[in-house]
Parts: sequence; C-alpha cells; structure tokens
Amino acid sequence: MTDTVLVTGATGFIAKHIVAELLRQGYAVRGTARDAAKGLDIVQKAMARAGVDATRLSMVTADLTRDEGWDAAASGCRYAIHVASPFPITQPNDADEVVRPAREGTLRVLRAATKAGVPRVVLTSSTVAVMYTASHEPGHVYSEADWTDTTRSDITPYIISKTLAEQAAWAFARETGGAPELAVVNPGFVQGPALDPDLSTSLEVQHLMGKGAYPGAPRIEFPVADVRDVAEIHVKAMTSPAAAGERFIAANGTATLYGIGQQIAAALPDLARKVPRFEMPDVMVRGLAVVDKRLRTVLPELGIVRVCSNAKARDTLGHEFRSAETAIRDAALSLRALKII
Repeated sequence: MTDTVLVTGATGFIAKHIVAELLRQGYAVRGTARDAAKGLDIVQKAMARAGVDATRLSMVTADLTRDEGWDAAASGCRYAIHVASPFPITQPNDADEVVRPAREGTLRVLRAATKAGVPRVVLTSSTVAVMYTASHEPGHVYSEADWTDTTRSDITPYIISKTLAEQAAWAFARETGGAPELAVVNPGFVQGPALDPDLSTSLEVQHLMGKGAYPGAPRIEFPVADVRDVAEIHVKAMTSPAAAGERFIAANGTATLYGIGQQIAAALPDLARKVPRFEMPDVMVRGLAVVDKRLRTVLPELGIVRVCSNAKARDTLGHEFRSAETAIRDAALSLRALKII
C-alpha cells in the first residue's frame, strides 16, 4: 500500500516543491488548503509545470485558525509535513496577526496527528528561529543549538511567530503522551525556481527588483536556501531514523540584497538598469521604514552578517547542497519563464 503524507498549506512555494518531491518518490500526498477545490487546481498545474505525475495528489479543506477539518486531514496518513505559516512581506502592527495562527496552527496539526497515530511529523521552521539570540560574539556560526530570544525589541512579528511556533511544537512532543516523533527543518532565505506565478515573499523580492521598485538596496546579508534542497531535506527528515527529535538548518552560503540584484542582472541582462544599483546607508533605510512598512522587515539585519552551519544536514541526512548562486539564478530564470520579470 502506498504511504500517504499530509502536507499542510500545499499551495505555498516550499510546499509545492515538497509535494513534487514526495510524488516523485512514490508517495500519495494529501494537501491542505483553505479552499480544497481551488488548491487542488493550483497544485496540479504546478506539478504539471514540474513534470510530475499528480494522480496520487488529493486536497482537503483546513485552516490554521480553525479546528474543523484537521482530524480528517490527518486520518490514515503515514507522515505529516507541516509547512503552512503566515509570512507577510509587510509586517503587521499587531504581532498576534502572525504569531497566533503560526503557533495555534502548529498545535492543531500536532493534535490531529497524535489522534490519527501518525508516527512522525516534520515541521517547517526557519533560520530566523535560530539566529536572533540574546547575545553572541562577532563571527559566531549559528547551529541547531541556537535559539532566537523572542524578548528582543528589534525583531519582527514574523521572527517571533516562527520561534514560538517551533518551541510550542517541541513542548508538545515532549509533554504529550503518544505524540508523534518530531523533526524540524530551518530554511534560510528561500530561493530557487517558482512553479507558478503565486510567489512567496522571498521570491517577491526578486519580482520587485526586476520591476525596478528599488533603485537602492538595504545593506543586509542572510543565509540562502535552494527550495529544492529544502524539499529534499524535509523528505529525508521524514524517514531517517536519526532525524527524530532533531532540527536541521537548510541553507548554504549567504547573499546580500544588492548581490541578489546583481545576480538577477547577470542572468537577465535586460534588467541591469532595474535592479538595485547601490547599497543604501543604514540611516536612510531606517528613515524610509517609517513610511514604507516593507522595509521594517529588514531593520534587524542592517549591517549584520549571520552565518549558519549546515553540517548537521550533511552529516546526519547525507544531503549535498546547491549553491546560493544557483538558487538565485534559477529563481530569476523561472520568473522570466513565467513572464513575471
């Protein structure tokens, strides 16, 4: 009998690649979306673009903010991969707008998986749940042992939401009788090929650059993950005996926003005059963030380089990573193929 894997938020950028990887490996996939019929159509079209047979794909209706639907979604599944989580490009004034659905949605999925007897759940977290510690010496290389301090005043609601959701998941796994084994994947800034025009926040950055929205770029640098690596690591963490109870950073190398713009121009030379042509001084970014909420997301990053180790994913899961340059280039080329930039 073919094992069925529950994938939450199946219409998302990372989730569609996870669905594709699972289908390639012979699993049946049950995705969740707020509208099952619409979600199925979206993901089927994305699978066709990826060249993947979607006959073993089904979709059910479930919402992170509601209890209804989750027990049925998890019933009969061998594994669950919880990807769904809000990632706004503009940070809300009220942090609870992203914190509550992220944390409560994670617990809804874990409760349903426990009730259904699902042996293992893989949670999509983020390197932002790792990198904003209370203190560290310059040059510190972040690992799975590090945790973001959510009491810091300079971090965004999104960073808080990912950290609290992951911490809630680990607490549930420790404290709940019969809870599934838990494994967590912590991706960096996710690039790589889009499978349809419904862009993630991370690829929306390339879209805005390609449209000439930003003549200058904030002076920030962050770990980069290729979405194909992220998908493959989720599936490896789902089945590897050694992955139970472990976190895995999924990132390889770093990139600046200005550097991303330059790589877009290298891949698509006609965009050279549209991508950012200089790095903005930090004081300029802070001033502009007062009126441009999108810039508030990057304020904790200004002038800071955070480097993460991917040694655990390499050593425990045997994963070989694509380069950050490959991820950025292939993202740009896919957006051109989709006629987005």
